[in-house]
Amino acid sequence: MALRRFCDHSIYIRGYAKATIQRYQTTANLFVKDSGLTDVEEITEQKVRDFFFRGRSQRGWTSNTFVNYHKSLLVFFRWCVKEGLMKTNPTEDIEVPKIEKKIPPKLSKQDALRILEVVYNYPYKYRFLRYRNHAIFSIFVLAGLRRKEVLNLKLADVDLDNMSIFVRQGKGNKDRIVPICYTLAESLERYLGERKRLKRTCPEFFVSINHNMGFSEHGLKHLLDEIRPAARINFSVHKLRHTFATLMLEGGCDIYSLSRMLGHSDIKTTTIYLAASAEHLRSQIMKHPLNDIRVDWKR
Repeated sequence: MALRRFCDHSIYIRGYAKATIQRYQTTANLFVKDSGLTDVEEITEQKVRDFFFRGRSQRGWTSNTFVNYHKSLLVFFRWCVKEGLMKTNPTEDIEVPKIEKKIPPKLSKQDALRILEVVYNYPYKYRFLRYRNHAIFSIFVLAGLRRKEVLNLKLADVDLDNMSIFVRQGKGNKDRIVPICYTLAESLERYLGERKRLKRTCPEFFVSINHNMGFSEHGLKHLLDEIRPAARINFSVHKLRHTFATLMLEGGCDIYSLSRMLGHSDIKTTTIYLAASAEHLRSQIMKHPLNDIRVDWKR
């Protein structure tokens, strides 16, 4: 099957991440289901156009969804042409909509502090859960790591002596180093003490309370489902990352350093947070050279 060969090529030759492969598979399977085609030789430009038209007109796809599906099929069909399975790429001449530039959702400083407070004071059955969960949320709020980056952290990746976190193969298969502030270091140190007390020896940094193994995606989802109603704040892990970025700008962090900490490939991705921070923009407008001039308009 062409899709399976393409995925194997993407994994073993191109080195694409698992999430990227899943996106390719999901998009291709959706196209096959929608078009009713069973062989790549049956694919035509009109069939592909119909697929995208129905997505926008009947399924209510956003511009971002349209663009993501288009990118996935573009890469897949490009590989098919290269392998001689197709003569032309039917997505090459399909026009894509302009992506809406939306300000990323974020929490206020007060809401971020409330979440950390609720996580720490939640009525856990064991002290270990208090320290571990607070450390997890502290990394989200105070370091801006992504969900998978936190779950994939290894014990050796956290260096409290040098106040840094080594993010191994983050999004885009890129390594980076994220500095640790003192508040985060205190939380991580408390957790490490509890981890040592329970004699956890697995390589993962965040571990399960019941087994000597890493904290799971399911466990994190369950934790989020507990904390949201307790804090009375609707948030996601990604919103906590947006909050970190916005608070850093408001605190005076330059855009280049923030881009490096967030692991963005293009600094343009980071600049969207400038619009999200009214406080930062307000501080910048105060630098206008005529701001301090006082004119007596009554004369």
